[in-house]
Amino acid sequence: MALITEYRTPARPNYRLVEVYDADAYLTDEAAIDLAHEHVVGGNGYHLYMYSLQPDVTVEVVIRIWDTPQPCPAEVEGTLPVAIESETGTLVVGQFVFGPAGEMTLPRPGCYEGHASWTGRAATAAYYAKTLRQIDSGWSTEQIGRAWDRSPVPERYSLDLWFVRDSEPGEDEDEEL
Repeated sequence: MALITEYRTPARPNYRLVEVYDADAYLTDEAAIDLAHEHVVGGNGYHLYMYSLQPDVTVEVVIRIWDTPQPCPAEVEGTLPVAIESETGTLVVGQFVFGPAGEMTLPRPGCYEGHASWTGRAATAAYYAKTLRQIDSGWSTEQIGRAWDRSPVPERYSLDLWFVRDSEPGEDEDEEL
């Protein structure tokens, strides 16, 4: 049960969403977004969307790759099983307005399964709502940005994944026999 690699990056949840996707799977999937709105995390096999309760306070996205299946993490607000396929071997952490927050090179291309979990979601949303009530016309953009940076509880979305199989050739790829 060894950790192979870990990647962390901050991301702003524009439209209350942060996404993780294969580098070649950049098209938005509305059905997967609807699943995220309903279950916190939603996906379609090539995208995973994480739905925050606020759009401005930066969240942390953590992707861990393990050598074997892992139990669901303890002391989290919630967890869901997930799967993602990366034919390129590169996962991108995306922000809808600001573009990519970062990217992770996987140990190998293929299909990964695991768990998505989250912490700090409710506390960050409460801090956000409280701060919005305090903002008045005298606040500068810099002051508002500093207020978002002072959130006392970090909001974090973690993906604990392990390799399950190679990608199958797509319909448009030539297969040699």
